[in-house]
Amino acid sequence: MSIETTVTNAWQRKAAWLWLLLPISWLYGLIILLRRHAYKVGLLSSYRAPIPVMVIGNISVGGSGKTPLIIALVNHLQKRGIKVGVISRGYGGDTSQMPALVSTTSLPNVVGDEPCLIVHMTGVAMAVCPNRQQAITTLLDAESDLQLIIADDGLQHYALKRDIEWIVVDAARGFGNEQLLPTGFLREPMSRLEGAHVIYHEKPNTDSTKSSSKPQSSERLTMCLQADELQRLWIPQSSIKQMDNVIPASNSRVHAVSGIGYPQRFFNTLESLGFEVIGHPYPDHYDFNLTELLQYSDYPIVVTSKDAVKIKALLSDYTAEQASSDEYAQLVSRLWVLPVTAVLSDNCYDNLNQQLKALGIEADPDVSTKTPS
Repeated sequence: MSIETTVTNAWQRKAAWLWLLLPISWLYGLIILLRRHAYKVGLLSSYRAPIPVMVIGNISVGGSGKTPLIIALVNHLQKRGIKVGVISRGYGGDTSQMPALVSTTSLPNVVGDEPCLIVHMTGVAMAVCPNRQQAITTLLDAESDLQLIIADDGLQHYALKRDIEWIVVDAARGFGNEQLLPTGFLREPMSRLEGAHVIYHEKPNTDSTKSSSKPQSSERLTMCLQADELQRLWIPQSSIKQMDNVIPASNSRVHAVSGIGYPQRFFNTLESLGFEVIGHPYPDHYDFNLTELLQYSDYPIVVTSKDAVKIKALLSDYTAEQASSDEYAQLVSRLWVLPVTAVLSDNCYDNLNQQLKALGIEADPDVSTKTPS
């Protein structure tokens, strides 16, 4: 088990030994307070993009559902005729090749796994670079008619000015011991949520989910991840006729392999669908290799859409470099992906429409709809 996985498990268990790290958390808290104040008073400079910027992020380490949310928002905006682009740090990519535009043929080891997934699912114009100003410049050079830019995971990137902020909170996971790193898993204190537009990521098919931060109300902005049907991860051209498409039964045992920020959510989702889950958590943005996957030989292997992006690239390289072996063919036959779709409450879209209207961004009246169809 990796150090990252060990610490993540300790956060979730609220392990007592974490309190020994509290002095470091105090120092970290002081640093982020001074840093944010320096940007606020102008001691550190920040960049204002020529068009409005919407930042989507969270105050905690680990996955909160930002990527599916961004995909849902992009689809919604595109259906309303609003020209939107996306920027990202491109975590896991090759920074020596950035800034870079992301296309459907981009590789995850070049631009990052999440950008590949976002573009594959939406076809949105997107650029990646740790320097968000360079990413925006690259994006606008390629797409000069954009009306809005969504910045993926840029909440703590105060070098970028923003017009809209959405903070995603995993309501089921909560905030652990509510302490800053490394005692807890908070990047910023909980006071950061005060007065912010907070989207509570809740479990599907429930009207209320326990949260440690705010009471339930009709004004609460919520989202959930709706699981779609299992899909084959990879179908080589030479095997289309030979491979069946019998989906693993919902009461069967599966290997759940996950390299996302909060793997337990993925495992819980599969369990809610009736699967008997053998969980294999890996660090976020983990670079898998085929040898690791070959060891899970007794049951079907199910992965997330984000992990599927990288595994497809591995399989594509393998196919290009050498002839397909029986072992390889058997692995391919066991690989499945569980897509999820972010479902937002109506008031999320109401709030978004109000925020965009305040910025002078109007939908095309011929295609305008309140919520995605």
